[in-house]
Amino acid sequence: MSSDEETLFGAVDALLDEVASREPLPDPAERKRLREAAGLSQEQVAKVLQVRREAVSGWEAGRTEPRAPKRAAYARLLEGLAVRYPAPEAVRSASTRRDAARLGAVDAAPTPQQPSTPAAPDPVREQTVPTRRSSASGATPAAAPRRAAPARTSAGRAPLPPAATADARFAHGPLGVLDGDGTVYCPGGLVLDCPAGNLVGVVEWALGEARLGAERLHRSGRDADPLIVVTAGAAERLGLPPVLEDRRGLRLPEGHPVVKQIAKAGWRLTRRGFGPWTRVYRPAAGDRRQCVQFAILPWDALDTRSWGDTARLPAPDVAAALGMYASRVITPRGSTAVCGLELMTALRPPTRAVRDEAAGEWVSGAVPGSLSEPVDPAPPEAPAEHPIVAGLYPRHHQRTPDQVLDEEAFDWIRGPELLTGAECARRFAVGIDVNTAFLAAANRLVVGLSAPVHVKKPAFDKRVPGSWLVDLSGIELDPRLPSPFTPDGSRPDGPAWYATPTVAYAAELVANHALPVAVEPVEAWLRPESGPYLDPWYKRLSEAYKATMADLGVAAGMDEAEFLAAMETHRQADPGTAAVLSAIKATVKGGIGKLRERPQGAGYRAGERWPALERPTWRPDIRAAVISTARVNMHRKLLRTALATQHAPAPTGHLVLGDDALVPVALLSDCAVYLSDGPSPLDVLPYTPDGKPAPGTFRLGVSPGMVKHEGTQDLMWAVQLLEAGHNPAQHIKGTDAAHEGE
Repeated sequence: MSSDEETLFGAVDALLDEVASREPLPDPAERKRLREAAGLSQEQVAKVLQVRREAVSGWEAGRTEPRAPKRAAYARLLEGLAVRYPAPEAVRSASTRRDAARLGAVDAAPTPQQPSTPAAPDPVREQTVPTRRSSASGATPAAAPRRAAPARTSAGRAPLPPAATADARFAHGPLGVLDGDGTVYCPGGLVLDCPAGNLVGVVEWALGEARLGAERLHRSGRDADPLIVVTAGAAERLGLPPVLEDRRGLRLPEGHPVVKQIAKAGWRLTRRGFGPWTRVYRPAAGDRRQCVQFAILPWDALDTRSWGDTARLPAPDVAAALGMYASRVITPRGSTAVCGLELMTALRPPTRAVRDEAAGEWVSGAVPGSLSEPVDPAPPEAPAEHPIVAGLYPRHHQRTPDQVLDEEAFDWIRGPELLTGAECARRFAVGIDVNTAFLAAANRLVVGLSAPVHVKKPAFDKRVPGSWLVDLSGIELDPRLPSPFTPDGSRPDGPAWYATPTVAYAAELVANHALPVAVEPVEAWLRPESGPYLDPWYKRLSEAYKATMADLGVAAGMDEAEFLAAMETHRQADPGTAAVLSAIKATVKGGIGKLRERPQGAGYRAGERWPALERPTWRPDIRAAVISTARVNMHRKLLRTALATQHAPAPTGHLVLGDDALVPVALLSDCAVYLSDGPSPLDVLPYTPDGKPAPGTFRLGVSPGMVKHEGTQDLMWAVQLLEAGHNPAQHIKGTDAAHEGE
């Protein structure tokens, strides 16, 4: 090739690049809608386009635009998604035309939106469904069925076939919100028509032509059942009362017509009966599961402490919020606590099919790394109601620290008499909060997988999960610091039971500061089989949290000032997405709490077993390990912050801090309150001379384990609360953090 040709070809290539850079794209809000409609995360899109997730977040927020050659590929992706998931306006328009056509009100002549040449049929997405007056509702079938385009694609364009990873059984997503007129709103703007006029008809429709559900999260798990969310109008249409009269049991009486209708049709309810979250099922036939989950919105299925005002949103917005949660976490199937626990099982199922070569057949076997069967706790790990405790102690006995494991989150305040003169001269109380502290604690945490084994006088090994009876009262810290070994921050006064992470931190303090104390357990309940059971749970919820924060305008990689500014307004960006963020955080805390679910219901008698004990995921020892890790993680950063801010190093053999050390005045779970000269966390946190966070201290950012600004009040406000014995960390944001689930 001559030099002239090379020059010409180079000019042509440059021109093509310029054309590619002008590739038309939908507006940023539509880009985000299309991705969420397809159930894709920003990470998935970024991986395909070979860019960082932050780039995709910027494109969807309108802060940046993709450049060639990524722009053309991104445009192709969005175009494909737009065909499958048209905008709600186009969907409703298509629905109106079809309904009018059924009534003979549409001119046969083609229009620009209705070409004379029909779109190529998609054998997967097209189906024949009955009209509203179909047998599903118990009425006389219509004279002829109509052909529906369930995805309601834009007229004139043939729908794309499902993606290679999509399951045609669940072509319309994981759930639908049923409104009073029989319209079912699905994630992504999809609208379906449910012809059923009673609950049994809805069940049969949901398991048939609706094509709702979601694929399993683990190859040995099971697919998610369809979820039908029932609005107040739909509840009335199905014969359900507007409120539940049984406020204690939260269920319909067995004689209610809907309950009798379900039984008459050969369907069953679970032991909990028909309540805000209800499962209607038939015993599985072979490998086919027949179950539909219902969430009754007027019965408070979506708890406002977790979901905010989601239940009051219009039905399409409810579908969008729940669809986002389903695609990022799990299809809702109860409270967020239930979802947190169910997610553990979905990601690590207890059993799998194993080939028995001797018998020549497939049998059930344990999944490596999973909790495969229920195990009883060690006596100190058991809650007071457990039969083990009832067999050891008289009724109403208050167990002492050497009889019970008490691993809980911090709830501590410093005595006002311990405030220094320098602290009293400051103007503000500034709260910082650790993002999803329990989730961060679960990351790479090794927990027990087997039953506990009792050991006398064991040598401590931080690699072995379990509960240890050890005297840590000899570890003396600066009186302005809380003890890391007790929830209230008080110094232990003798032997007590602790989870492995707490004892490991005690050994760390002794070694790092040459403290004259020996960490020598007296006895222990240990679990020889162990593993990072919660790792998949952490990864999924961590990605869900970060992706949702990015949707609200708070992305990883922001500088600290930009991050703080974004956090000030992130909940105002979109009510539905903000509600999903709240639900994700509640899923973390609730899921950990469910590991030690206590007995419920008026029929329980002390000392009896209760249903939760029979599941493999009833594991109070794992809950204790997570909370223990979160608490010592907090204390480790508190101590490193104090050491980084004092001028003179702490003396060897003692943990006494200088008056200039930065020490908190209050802690509540994952929130710490400091006294500061300025109102911002930037005025509190220590930095190196080159402007970087001091090693091992708190860092501002969006990821789990990093911190955000919780709130700021004036100094006297905090001092008055301390003098009254109240915790400033509970009120630093101007509300009751405990009430809000923080």
